[in-house]
Amino acid sequence: LAGSRFYGTGGRVLYRRTATMSKSMNYNMAGGTSTMLKSGHKTFEGLEEAIIKNIEAAKAISTMVSSSLGPNGMNKLVVNHIGKIIVTSDCATLIKELEVAHPAAQMLSLASQMQDQELGDATNLTVSFAGELLKLAEELLHSGLHTSEIIAGYKTAFDRTIEVLPSLVCHTVENPRDSEQLIHAIKPVIMSKQYGYENLLAPLIARACLTVMPDAESGRKPSVNADAVRVVKLIGGNVEQSSVIRGMLLARSVEGTITKVDAAKITVFGCGLESESTETAGTVLIRNAEDMLQYNRSEEKALEEVISAIAATGTNVVVSGGSISEMALHYLEKYNMMAVKCMSKWDLRRLCAATGATALVRLGAATPEEMGAARKVFVKEFGAKKVTVFEQNPDDEAPVASIILRSSVVSVINDLERACDDGIACVKHLCRQPQFTPGAGATEIELATQLKALADKTDSLDQYAIRKFGEAFEVVPRTLGENAGMDSTTLMSQLYTAHQAGEKNVGVDVEKKCPGDMTQQGIVDLLSIKESAIRLAVDAAITVLRVDQIIMSKPAGGPKAPAQR
Repeated sequence: LAGSRFYGTGGRVLYRRTATMSKSMNYNMAGGTSTMLKSGHKTFEGLEEAIIKNIEAAKAISTMVSSSLGPNGMNKLVVNHIGKIIVTSDCATLIKELEVAHPAAQMLSLASQMQDQELGDATNLTVSFAGELLKLAEELLHSGLHTSEIIAGYKTAFDRTIEVLPSLVCHTVENPRDSEQLIHAIKPVIMSKQYGYENLLAPLIARACLTVMPDAESGRKPSVNADAVRVVKLIGGNVEQSSVIRGMLLARSVEGTITKVDAAKITVFGCGLESESTETAGTVLIRNAEDMLQYNRSEEKALEEVISAIAATGTNVVVSGGSISEMALHYLEKYNMMAVKCMSKWDLRRLCAATGATALVRLGAATPEEMGAARKVFVKEFGAKKVTVFEQNPDDEAPVASIILRSSVVSVINDLERACDDGIACVKHLCRQPQFTPGAGATEIELATQLKALADKTDSLDQYAIRKFGEAFEVVPRTLGENAGMDSTTLMSQLYTAHQAGEKNVGVDVEKKCPGDMTQQGIVDLLSIKESAIRLAVDAAITVLRVDQIIMSKPAGGPKAPAQR
């Protein structure tokens, strides 16, 4: 009956079976999955084709970023799809610019991105540890263990890790409003990214964070809003010329001749300051020169009325989110108002938050509630660069601080900005959980020691996965030692000897190239950041191990991207 039709009363189709339906219902069991799915698909299944290939992809991305771990980490030079050159050792930036395509490697990439969004640091630990877990899981698979047994052992070891971590706390910030304690906490974060600049950047970050932190008199708990601390990059000069100002900074000069205003009253426009054009096209018939003059005068009069109404509110600083016409600038100068242009919508929103203003979407006078205020607005020179500074009052309810970074090398100043972002994130999270664990691999070696002891007490097959989980922590001290030019075998032996003797704070001293007490040197890691990195790494590794089949559909049609040269 294939292809036949049956008609009832009135010609309605009562039943139809097409040849296509008949063909699709024929399932050839001998052909396997290929006869079930559309042509052009790909399937990979089994230990060698799916699980091992996923592990190899994850190991590849882990190996790529692990050499950038620590103060002696190497930089990577990445040329992205638009030809931009990025030189950095920051794992989050590398992962974002690499455009990872493999599904299993993307899981590690997503874990790194989530760590960067939530905690702002330890992204390299997330990827390196997850890659090491999968590498050791591959050895267990070749030894004959099943995937479910490895996952069960990893979960047991992870639960034990979360129990042990709080007992390794070696330092607690008692008063987050104390500048010295903040500098002590920020320095290790800067050292891991920009070794040698910690004594310069840490005080700047601490000062900026204390500027935006609520005072003790307010009765509020210490907290830092990362959006309230802005990092401004000014090319030129050297790093020692970096500074911090209280308030907002726009990296451009003013439009007119007025360069300084005290006790500023600010009106912010989200649109441009220019004559409005009509929505429909019109024709104006001009017969002589007098008509031309009258037409210009009417346009000038309308714009002057708007500017004079703005000046009548007491405004002495006008900020525009669009262009400022020459005629509007003329009348702003006539009424002694400073003209500032801010083309970035993000900066415009931040400026409104800093000054308490509301961005207006129409030309006209602002109400007192829509106007903002600042202690002083002035133009300042940094080398050959002129910038506009909105200095806030000390008692402002929404304080904003700006860290001004100077350097003559673009890649250096970009890396300094990333280091500052990590330092600000550290202060933000220590206000919530001020506990610190020893750094430089000391915490990881202690966890490895305790997990191996747990594996020796376990009778089931989970002991093999627990032991491998502990060995995976060795990737941190081993990589730190290798990046510093040390013999990793000797180093690991010395570290295990020290920790088995009860010296829990001994880690890798990259300066003396030997094990040392990290608490005495002030090398500590924030507990919440390390715990989150381990959690995300374990989740990513277990997710990759649970995949036993990969099914890829035929790519969608359409024009193909041009081949890269």
